[in-house]
Amino acid sequence: MASQFNREKDIPISDQSFPGKDHDMPNPKPLREELPERGGEKVAYKAANKLQGKRALITGGDSGIGAATAVLFAKEGAVSTIAYLPEEERDAQDTKKQVEKLGGTCYLIAADLVKRENCQKVVDFAVEKMKGIDIVFNNAAYQMMVEDIADLSEDQWVHTFNVNMHSYFYVAKYALRHMQRGSVIINNASINAYVGRPDLLDYTSSKGAIISFTRGLSNQYIGKGIRVNAVAPGPVWTPLIPATMNEKAQKEFTSPMGRPAQPSEIASCVVFLASMDSSCVSGQTIHCNGGTVVNG
Repeated sequence: MASQFNREKDIPISDQSFPGKDHDMPNPKPLREELPERGGEKVAYKAANKLQGKRALITGGDSGIGAATAVLFAKEGAVSTIAYLPEEERDAQDTKKQVEKLGGTCYLIAADLVKRENCQKVVDFAVEKMKGIDIVFNNAAYQMMVEDIADLSEDQWVHTFNVNMHSYFYVAKYALRHMQRGSVIINNASINAYVGRPDLLDYTSSKGAIISFTRGLSNQYIGKGIRVNAVAPGPVWTPLIPATMNEKAQKEFTSPMGRPAQPSEIASCVVFLASMDSSCVSGQTIHCNGGTVVNG
């Protein structure tokens, strides 16, 4: 079946410095509120009050999957607090405006989650603003391509784990003190944990750790009525791509569907895991990867 997207036309090659900015992305911009449909059309996400009254903390919520999740959460009735790097302020403000345009509420806090004290600060801020936490979406991430382990610096290895794994541990640990039966934690993993992408060794390894963390934490808390799951996206059109991938990698950035996913498509999976639609799902990973078949 032919793809409904022209790869060269719809996902252009571009270049940014890390961490990447949504407002600097070339057209067409990543989708937050709409879903792509066969034939190249876009359809509005249809909400059903699945998260009415819920309070969500989203890390890396300024752009990409995190921003799309904040938008869809708002459409489903949830209030969100999003954490982001200070240099991502403009994207965070844009996300807040989009949420408010939908009638939702979005609190902002700039914090580098490499520092554990900032993870505590973010949780405390969310609790103060929302009077509690029902949903945690651990989504913040760092990656940078390196072809060979010989060239992968020890500092980058540690930094990648500090962002991708250790912040998830700290945020979950601190947030669970405020979460009640019926709450959920969702961790953003990656297809790379299953396919073993060689030019992202540190990122791939951290995402594998997230899968194991999800399973172990689920086993700790399922008896207390708190579910823990993960999503494992494949290629997704976000600012992380032009900020961390070279031209060759961007040209190959696709899936069996013939295109990368849009952030809204991953966010809709996060909505599922955050809602009662997934009431008997815990310790699992949704493979929203565009059709790549993986084990686990």
